[in-house]
Formats: sequence, C-alpha cells, structure tokens
Amino acid sequence: MEDPSEPRYGLQLMDRTGSKSGTIYPALHRLESEGWLRSWSEPVDSSVVGRPARRLYALTPTGLAAAEGALAPFREAVAAPRPQGTLEPRSA
Repeated sequence: MEDPSEPRYGLQLMDRTGSKSGTIYPALHRLESEGWLRSWSEPVDSSVVGRPARRLYALTPTGLAAAEGALAPFREAVAAPRPQGTLEPRSA
C-alpha cells in the first residue's frame, strides 16, 4: 500500500512484513485466487542478472479498493482529534 503502482516480489514482502515464506506465499496465492493480486515472472535474462527471475506481485483495482476499505477505520482513528485532557506520550 505504500506505492500500489510498484510491483513487489516475495522476499521484499517477507522483509517488510516480518512474515516467513510459509506464511507469505500461501497468503499471496490466496489473494491472487481471490482477484486482489496479479503475479507474473520478472522479464529478465537470468544469465545476465545472475539470479533466477523473480515472481512479481501487484494489487489489482479490486485488491486496492478492498485494501483501502480495510485500512479506512485505522486511518480515521489515527486522524481523529484527541479528547481534551488526554495525555500525550512522553518522548524518551
């Protein structure tokens, strides 16, 4: 969601979320089967880049709308003004 137009590969998502491969790849597969993601093989020559082609994932318009809807309550809670008398957290 940081940049929905930018495709990501599995290892990036694992690093970003702290999830392990046994968690992230089944989730990606499920999201793709539900139409929220699309995936494709990176169009590179493995011998030129020195590694296998990566599997890239990107949100579909359906996935983006669903993700925005799921995040909306959290964004609203963060943006809500604090009631009078609420203490601010101390900085260390």
